[in-house]
Amino acid sequence: MKISYIQTEQKGLFSFHLALYLDKRLTMALIIWQSYYLVIYGKGVKRSMQSAVAQHFACESSCRERKSFPGGESNMIHPEDNLKKILNPNQKQLLDDERRLARKIKQLSEQQGSASQAFLRPQERETDPDILDYHDSFYKTTKSLLVLFQIMGIMPIMRSTAGSNKPRTTFHWTSKAHIWAYVIYGLETVLVVWVAHERIGKFISTTDKRFDEVIYNVIFMSILLPHFLLPVASWRHGSEVAKFKNMWTHYQVQYLRVTGTPMLFPSLYPLTWALCFVSWGLSIVIILSQYYLQRDFPFSHTFAYYHIIAMLNGFCSLWYINCTAFGMTSRELSKHLIETLKSEKPSEKLTEYRHLWVDLSHQMQQLGRAYSNMYGIYCLVIFFTTIIATYGALSEIIDRGGTFKELGLFVIMIYCMTLLFIICNEAHAATKSVGLDFQDVLLNVNLTGVDNDTQREVEMFLVAIAKNPPTMNLDGFANINRELITSNISFMATYLVVLMQFKLTLLRQAARTNFLNSLKNNMTMRRIVE
Repeated sequence: MKISYIQTEQKGLFSFHLALYLDKRLTMALIIWQSYYLVIYGKGVKRSMQSAVAQHFACESSCRERKSFPGGESNMIHPEDNLKKILNPNQKQLLDDERRLARKIKQLSEQQGSASQAFLRPQERETDPDILDYHDSFYKTTKSLLVLFQIMGIMPIMRSTAGSNKPRTTFHWTSKAHIWAYVIYGLETVLVVWVAHERIGKFISTTDKRFDEVIYNVIFMSILLPHFLLPVASWRHGSEVAKFKNMWTHYQVQYLRVTGTPMLFPSLYPLTWALCFVSWGLSIVIILSQYYLQRDFPFSHTFAYYHIIAMLNGFCSLWYINCTAFGMTSRELSKHLIETLKSEKPSEKLTEYRHLWVDLSHQMQQLGRAYSNMYGIYCLVIFFTTIIATYGALSEIIDRGGTFKELGLFVIMIYCMTLLFIICNEAHAATKSVGLDFQDVLLNVNLTGVDNDTQREVEMFLVAIAKNPPTMNLDGFANINRELITSNISFMATYLVVLMQFKLTLLRQAARTNFLNSLKNNMTMRRIVE
């Protein structure tokens, strides 16, 4: 065996080339590359490393040719094994990256015919409407709530006919569903305007305006407000809602292709039907309770509030269903991910799971954009109504003691806070299931027990979770989570303290005025007697 050393110096780098001649048929070049100034001459190191990698690939090519000879593979020394022994960790990492990139580009170029799209994620979207309809389990299980919204005129989106090449869910201002919404909204507006006119006229014409009458009129006028904001808050974002529904449709087909199992929501079907009836049933119970607990609430006025309270309940039910579906999907996806990690070399499959998770996170963000105005007004109405109802109940208790009217105000307060809690708690649970719980699965992976490609995919997966947080954001206005509950309660407490201070100040002034008047009357009577 003949050994020759060649020493060269370039920009402070020393390169040594060791040539090993095993026999006449095989010549292998092993490059020993050592950098003493890696930080100072980073660019030179990279160029040298790329040259070393190129020569290393040439050595591999000669090694593959050597395999064709009898006994050649058993007597062969692999350059990669010897090269990695003498490289420092940074050089090994750079070598692995170059090899992985070259292999990936070659694989993608073979699949697509060109390496120009190697760095772009392939967009695979099913276009066959029959396949999309067949696997759209989410639409089938939640169809009852969508139909209820169409009947009420809240969200006039439509499902495309079977076999049509249009998007599966569409929204048009001139569709049949929207024309029906115009008619229903017009009839409801006539009733709401009539009730509002009655309340305002009665309040203005009454000379003795008691405090409780003012509070009741403010509360029930605020409940009428969502009806007038429905076209702006809900209809205007109909195209975004249709986009959200279509994202669910395509996601289920992609989920089937990646995991091999269909996405099913068996528990959501009876739950959705139950929530449809509960929305209207709870609306009737709440309005009738106000009719019986308050003497000044005419029965004819109750018909203007049924559909509004049912609409608020329906939106709360819709939010609950979507958040529950996100949580179920995330848990099933994490189970398939754990099974994939147990397989041998799961790096390529991890890439597909990462894309699948990113799409799920984007769907959660799209939910907030689609219903941003509606749920924003929803939260504001709840916040305002709760403060006024609580202040009115406490004020009446201080003035006259507890009565049935105060009980009616407490019913409104508890109802509003329950809706807010359900929305915030379900959003928090969905965010935790899709984000934190999924992240825990990846953090528990033993990276020392997997290959380098899998390690890199796990790291990229964690980066994707950090850069695409699955938050319920109302188009940048607010994040829906449990923090919103605590912040609302703190704001309510602050406003209630300020209002109660004004109330106590007014009571002290009234008591002082009464005392001075009584004292003046006593002195007047004494003078008359004298």
